[in-house]
Amino acid sequence: MLQIQPKCYTHFVYDPTEMHCASLTWHLLLYISEGWSQAQIEALLQDGHVEELRRRLLSRMTFGTAGLRAAMGAGFALINDLTIIQSTQGMYKFLARSFPDFGSRGVVVGFDTRAQEASGCNSERLARLTAAVMLCKDIPVYLFSTYVPTPFVPYAVKRLGAAAGVMVTASHNPKEDNGYKVYWHNGAQISSPNDKEILKFIEESLEPWSESWDESLSDSSPLRRDPLREICHAYMEDLNSVCFHRELNTKSPLKFVHSSFHGVGHNYVQQAFRAFGFSPPIPVPEQKDPDPNFPTVSCPNPEEGESVLELSLRLAERENAKIVLATDPDADRLAVAECVWKVFTGNELAALLGWWMLFNWKETHPCQADMGRVYMLATTVSSKILKAFAQIEGFHFEETLPGFKWIGKKIHELAKTGNEVIFAFEESIGFLCGSMVPDKDGVSAAVVVAEMASYLYNKNQTLHQQLQNIFEVYGYHISTTSYVICKEPLTVKRIFTRIRNFEDENTYPKSSGGHRIMHVRDVTTGYDSSQPDNRCVLPVTKSSQMITFTLQNGIVATLRTSGTEPKIKFYTEFCAPPGKSDISSLEEELKKVTNALVEEFLEPDKNNLIRRST
Repeated sequence: MLQIQPKCYTHFVYDPTEMHCASLTWHLLLYISEGWSQAQIEALLQDGHVEELRRRLLSRMTFGTAGLRAAMGAGFALINDLTIIQSTQGMYKFLARSFPDFGSRGVVVGFDTRAQEASGCNSERLARLTAAVMLCKDIPVYLFSTYVPTPFVPYAVKRLGAAAGVMVTASHNPKEDNGYKVYWHNGAQISSPNDKEILKFIEESLEPWSESWDESLSDSSPLRRDPLREICHAYMEDLNSVCFHRELNTKSPLKFVHSSFHGVGHNYVQQAFRAFGFSPPIPVPEQKDPDPNFPTVSCPNPEEGESVLELSLRLAERENAKIVLATDPDADRLAVAECVWKVFTGNELAALLGWWMLFNWKETHPCQADMGRVYMLATTVSSKILKAFAQIEGFHFEETLPGFKWIGKKIHELAKTGNEVIFAFEESIGFLCGSMVPDKDGVSAAVVVAEMASYLYNKNQTLHQQLQNIFEVYGYHISTTSYVICKEPLTVKRIFTRIRNFEDENTYPKSSGGHRIMHVRDVTTGYDSSQPDNRCVLPVTKSSQMITFTLQNGIVATLRTSGTEPKIKFYTEFCAPPGKSDISSLEEELKKVTNALVEEFLEPDKNNLIRRST
């Protein structure tokens, strides 16, 4: 075998015109990888897939809105044993520098149930290798002994006083993917500048330490501890902080159906219902147990709505259940449907949950002066309905950049000044009720929705009826969220460059759908025409694309690239004032502007974009 110092490959230049270079790269992977990686790279070489080799070997993963996320497979740009070891070695060095007491605080490590049969790569093994890297440096590791919901990791980090946490998951991504989500000592996902610092340390830690491969350390090391029983018990006890009507729950005749989407959620949602005094929800039998192939759904994302909720809705009809709850595979997000059959969007569900959390907070805090320290948060691409609540009710509302890592960071900042965040959300069905976990949590959200529904049905009201009541009081907020798929980064760059130079150099579009564009905010470049100095209030994020347009008729529209998938997402919302209730005209106007925005600015046909299937 060709002997090359491991650090050499950090500077290795690959020339696709010379196959001996490809052979050299292959030998490098032979030197640092295991058998299945060798087989994948060798097969690509033999079949002449030079571009695929370039994609896998000439770049590394970077931290997006949900940590490191990529397909499982061989190569530095994918998730595999090697890249997880390298990432953890870099994280170890960063944490050792950041925390003088790192050796006593340790890290929390959890995992979901993803697996790739062909390669043997699976979340549990990657979690055990993560633990091995830390254990071989005498760092205590709280490694869960079985799969857990993603929110259990940040919850454990805070409760155990750990320096950081790692969750091995790709959430709702396709079955081919996996990921590595990192949490800071405050329980929030890491954000800038820590993510960039960790990446720098990863680049300096590419040679695997000899003991980093020894996953048996997770069984043999006295520094390894299983936190499962303690954390699960404490989490279920802490659910009391968002349980307001236990006596009513125990008597509720309402039936619920729950799907865990072949993921980790079943056992934990069942326990959460018992903690609230409910009978457990009826599980969808075909989707109850973990299965990394997600055989019953076209994609493991409950946000896709009725098309992926078919089994749940059918079961609910047979069982005469009024409410369907669906957690995504790592149980940090929640979809909800109500008989017959209204599938709520993330924004609609946030309006209901925001109302519910405020209603109960006011019931337990009769002094209006307390409202001065109450906050609700939402990402900037989400509905402005909480802003409308705040304007009328007198609490504070703030926006963050997309991604719950920014919400978690803001929660930590507000807590330091004695403020309380009682609800936060992102439109992609991510919700945080209360302050148990500084991250989205599908388990607690599921049981909070159940209690809200039970309360409303006891008053002969449905969730949908209450949503209409909310809009009557605070103004109708009609929104559309969708996407197009674009797998070519150069095409994405060309699209957004054209928008920034629409009619002339450095000029944005002046209208859309026949309506004048009043303001443009571009967080990629830091430009905001609504500010006196034309500078963004939100942090500049040069690594992703996001432009927001505010139209004269009150519609707010955003185009952005996804941080986890090859998508360009678009979000439009009509924010009507209270009293304006001609819903059909609002919906018609929103549809017109949305279609114009997509056709005029994204040009799907010209750019060969794949439209979302309906």
